[in-house]
Amino acid sequence: MTAAYGTARDTPMPKYSTGIAKVVNSALYRHTLGAAVETRIGRIVLLAGVPLIWLVMLHVGPIYQMLKISLLSHYPVQPGVESRYTLANYAVFFSESLYFTPLIRSFIFAAVSTAITLVVVYPVAYYVAKIVKPQGRSKALLLLLVPFWAGELIRTFSVIMLLANRGAINVLLREIGMIDRPIPMLYTPFSLGFGMIYLVCLYMLLPLYSAIEKIPSPLLDAAADLGAGPFTRFRRVILPLSRDGIVSGCCLVFLTCIGVFATPLLLGGPTTALFPETISSFFHGSSDKWPVGAAFSMLMLVTSLFTAAVFMRIVGGSKRRAI
Repeated sequence: MTAAYGTARDTPMPKYSTGIAKVVNSALYRHTLGAAVETRIGRIVLLAGVPLIWLVMLHVGPIYQMLKISLLSHYPVQPGVESRYTLANYAVFFSESLYFTPLIRSFIFAAVSTAITLVVVYPVAYYVAKIVKPQGRSKALLLLLVPFWAGELIRTFSVIMLLANRGAINVLLREIGMIDRPIPMLYTPFSLGFGMIYLVCLYMLLPLYSAIEKIPSPLLDAAADLGAGPFTRFRRVILPLSRDGIVSGCCLVFLTCIGVFATPLLLGGPTTALFPETISSFFHGSSDKWPVGAAFSMLMLVTSLFTAAVFMRIVGGSKRRAI
């Protein structure tokens, strides 16, 4: 035993490669990164530093700048013009009733799109998570994710080519003799809703798949053995246990739908103008209405986050009470 211990102790430790050894032994490394990782606080700072910088620079920073602009009387500030802080930019929204319609329309459109997306995507997520064999689920998910590798504009134009008067659907219906003239589907609420659901369904699919996959299959078998039919199993077992995925997916889809800009501009018509289009009108060209547009942006951000928080509180809270 002593000999074995001595042999193991005398075994040389693996050495660094020449390049790594030079870096580790350099004075620059010892006085910077090497000194930081010597302490627990230093390691925590290094691990959390990159996410914090990312969060501050790309999320908190732009929102703070938008809030600051929304409180200025003039922006960009012209030479010889004094800019002061004011709440008049927010008062513009409440003083003109015409701004309420696009905001309310955006909320209704986002809520309806979220509900339809949930109904459409839930069976797909359940099929991939429970019906497809475990060894084939990765391939099925990959096939579903391939269309989303393309950019938003490319997918939006694909919807235009599908729904246009000379698009694939009208051509197919005309070839099989169902119609004599094209059905106007483009630049309507239908085209906008169809395109939006196609663009955001991925944000619903992944949370639902993750939640449904975690449901134990023996639990469903036990419910069936106790006499529960398919609808009862769905209502009493599957739906409650997948509620976390429903809440996450609905919040992601709702927040994406309410803030999207390019798709409504390309697929919507004059009767489907949403609030982001109203906001963009204040930033066009050399307009001096940037503070008003920033104020409207902050109003939309706050109201949408508040709506999502209320939804999470109601749906998530009922689950906690049930437990």
